[in-house]
Amino acid sequence: MDSNSLDLVSPYLFKYKKTNFLVKDKLRPTDIDALKHVETRPTDIFLITYPKSGTTWMQQVLVQVINAAHPEWAGDASNRALVPRLEGRTVDDPFRERPDPRIFGSHLPPDLLPKGVKDKQIKVVYVWRNPKDVLVSFYHFAHSWVLLETPHSFEDFFQRFLDGNVYMGSWFDHVREYHKAKDQLDIHYVQYENMLKDLRGEVVKLCAFLGKDLTDEAIDHVVEMSTFENMKTDPKANYKDLTESNRYIKQTMRKGITGDWKNVFTMAQNELFDKVFKEKMSDFPLTCTWEIKQ
Repeated sequence: MDSNSLDLVSPYLFKYKKTNFLVKDKLRPTDIDALKHVETRPTDIFLITYPKSGTTWMQQVLVQVINAAHPEWAGDASNRALVPRLEGRTVDDPFRERPDPRIFGSHLPPDLLPKGVKDKQIKVVYVWRNPKDVLVSFYHFAHSWVLLETPHSFEDFFQRFLDGNVYMGSWFDHVREYHKAKDQLDIHYVQYENMLKDLRGEVVKLCAFLGKDLTDEAIDHVVEMSTFENMKTDPKANYKDLTESNRYIKQTMRKGITGDWKNVFTMAQNELFDKVFKEKMSDFPLTCTWEIKQ
């Protein structure tokens, strides 16, 4: 299918089943539909996020946990190879032969996931983050990732984010839909800000959800390997190869903090964001953490 027959949101994005995909990527509507029918295994693990919500960080945690529970599982592979994107078509093949348990990453909404995720009650780890920081991180990321349009201005990107006219569509819809899916899916919710506040506590909860019984020493090692400082310098974790191969224009791991939006939003933008958030999320039972007092 050429780009002329796609439902274009912009020259860089097309909409399919209420979700925005990349025009410059190879994934097309027929490929998206085909994902419903891919072979899944009961031992598979799905790491699902809206973009810029802690994907890279949780990849590192999951890889460290599984490798501690199954020595030799990771070998010498990078996290990107160990947690390939389900809908990825440009770098790593998610369906190549891999040892169990296989981990898949995805930004897809629940209705586009493989049927087996629900039918086989495959474990889903869903990481979410306060949307003001997601917006700021996404804005910077859009300057780095060659497949995305470079934002004209922060004001312009801010409005697009609120309108859901960014890659993968609306943050509000994504988070609400995954919360609504809690009775259909075997899903464990992780709040990015809780990882910042108590990474060890979140690793312990994750191990319990995955049924991985790690020693205290092994958990300490997972936590140590998964600090932001360590990951920034770990070539297996920080996507340095994608910077070197010109897929990212610059290093994509920036700050890994909460409350950075306060350095960027104007008062008027913050008021507008709060108004939209209240309208869209008034009946949402989970509470966002907008900042962490140091």
